[in-house]
Amino acid sequence: MKGVIFTEFLELVEAKFGLAMVDKIINQSLLDSGGAYTSVGTHEFNEMLQLFSNLSKNTDISIDDLLLVYSEHLFKALIKAHPNLVEHYKDPMSLLATIENHIHVEVKKIYSDAQLPTFILEERTDTKMVMVYKSDKALYMLGKGLMLETFKLFNVRVNIQLEKLNNKGTEVRFFITKE
Repeated sequence: MKGVIFTEFLELVEAKFGLAMVDKIINQSLLDSGGAYTSVGTHEFNEMLQLFSNLSKNTDISIDDLLLVYSEHLFKALIKAHPNLVEHYKDPMSLLATIENHIHVEVKKIYSDAQLPTFILEERTDTKMVMVYKSDKALYMLGKGLMLETFKLFNVRVNIQLEKLNNKGTEVRFFITKE
């Protein structure tokens, strides 16, 4: 997993819960990296799972809710660092429809070894979209959060429902409706 995901996560934890919490979750985790991350490095996904799990235990906030909070922070950081990825889109539905064929292609140019989920567009109208998320990492709530942030960017109200297609959450269907 790309280091920027780790560094932005720890930045969020420090901002929301303090530096002591960053130290606490790092010390509670069994991290080969020792908790030292660089934004350009690549780190084991298992370390991110441990950090999220320990933050959840220490804050009594579910991992799903933490992923939603994190997605807001991560989206802002990514847009600030790479505004060109979204600046030519006129609406959120158009942007989401191009995740696979444009956004992820551009992300791979920036982070060539990034392990990105797959999004399959099953249906699209002006007001509704159905997409299937596939990833062995099962971070579908992060995906949902990034979708919500996309709609916020365009100041458009949205309702996003999901259906797990398997128990692991490695395949999830999103039902996206503009309000």
